[in-house]
Amino acid sequence: MRRRFLVGVLIGVGLWTGGTGVFGQAQYAKIAEIPIGGAAAFDYLAVDSAAKRLYVTHGTEIVVIDTATNQIVGRITDTPRVHGIAIVPELGQAFTTNGGENKVSIVDLKTLKTLSKVETGTNPDAVLYDPSKKEIYTFNGGQKGGFSATVIDAAKGAVVATVDLGDKPETGQVDPAMGRVFVNLENKNLVGVIDTATHKKIAEWPVLPAEGPTGMAIDTSMKRLFVGGEELAMLDYTTGKVVASAKICGGSDATWYDAASKTIFNSCGDGHITLTHVDGPAKLTVVATITTTRGARTMAYDPSSRRIYTAAPNYAPADPAAGANARPAAIPESFHVLVFDVKH
Repeated sequence: MRRRFLVGVLIGVGLWTGGTGVFGQAQYAKIAEIPIGGAAAFDYLAVDSAAKRLYVTHGTEIVVIDTATNQIVGRITDTPRVHGIAIVPELGQAFTTNGGENKVSIVDLKTLKTLSKVETGTNPDAVLYDPSKKEIYTFNGGQKGGFSATVIDAAKGAVVATVDLGDKPETGQVDPAMGRVFVNLENKNLVGVIDTATHKKIAEWPVLPAEGPTGMAIDTSMKRLFVGGEELAMLDYTTGKVVASAKICGGSDATWYDAASKTIFNSCGDGHITLTHVDGPAKLTVVATITTTRGARTMAYDPSSRRIYTAAPNYAPADPAAGANARPAAIPESFHVLVFDVKH
């Protein structure tokens, strides 16, 4: 995923807590920091609400955290340059995308041990599970060999198809009932549409003003995609048209959606999370901004607890002699998870 770091100052305001068009008084506040240490490299986070587990991809491992205690309870190892993880409770397994070896690890969720590995396209990044077909999709962002999606039979652990995407993929979502997988195509500012029956890309839709689309969330009841890039775009995926957009924080890299409150969450490398309310089928309103920390570009949302999880290392002060465009150095062993909850 992209690593863009911008600097800004935004003040958190009230969270829109209902779907009726009335502002609530609830606000998000940081309630915990979970130290992890080790390398500064990280990417996606994922929550398994039922099992009370948070999975944090972290260089060559995935750190497993108990969300009831905020304690580290295990690690999934041997995942070189891991990007993402898809949890499949019905199989008792997880599927990790290991960009450093162009493979998926199939992991036992109880023991956290690797059962097998499956070859994918180059640099598998985002990953999702299609429950209707019981298939895993990895979105492969390495240009060598072509940008593609690898489709894996989850039960058999075997590749069943490779989908040519024609551009660098980022996050994807699935509507199982419609038989469609949607994926951001970052360089061309498009959403690609995959038919899950034929494993073919059947359409491409422009997503501007969400330039450089990375994060994606979905509302299957309303048939809407929420795409985060330079701005947030809402697409009607029955027509492929952008029906609304909103200004969000800088360097957005992850997008989540809470159907109960009709709230979209965009996490950004500039150290903020923007909350946007879906007012209707063609209207969005930004309702809050949460201050996180520099570089906390990805996040996970737990719809059960309403908690937000994001992660980043701490950074050393900028060196004036290094120039305006120089990136600050991550402080060793400072990588950590930040936990946000609604004030009550």
